[in-house]
Amino acid sequence: MKKARKKPFSANRASVNFLESADWTVGVVEQRIPHCFITRDFLGFADLIAVSPSRGIMAVQVTGGTSTSNFHARVAKTKAEPRHAIWLAAGGRIQVHSWEGKSKDRTLRVLEITKQ
Repeated sequence: MKKARKKPFSANRASVNFLESADWTVGVVEQRIPHCFITRDFLGFADLIAVSPSRGIMAVQVTGGTSTSNFHARVAKTKAEPRHAIWLAAGGRIQVHSWEGKSKDRTLRVLEITKQ
């Protein structure tokens, strides 16, 4: 009898659940390009858009992994994208979410990127 394959961890789904539990309304804006393994982020840096009448609008870059290297790479990627400054100047917020660790020991690391 074959053992059931465990579903892979979805960092995007975990961030959606986290934000929705904090009363944000969330949409996934990352696009998968058909017939290849490439994804395209909204404005080159956002996987999710979260909105709240009292907190505004926020773009979220999400990563998952067992180390902090993915986190630092996503922060650098977001800051290197020129459109992130336009988003901030327009009044939007940006957060980077990193789900670090393995299985049940995963923790969420959040960094809010602000204007320099």
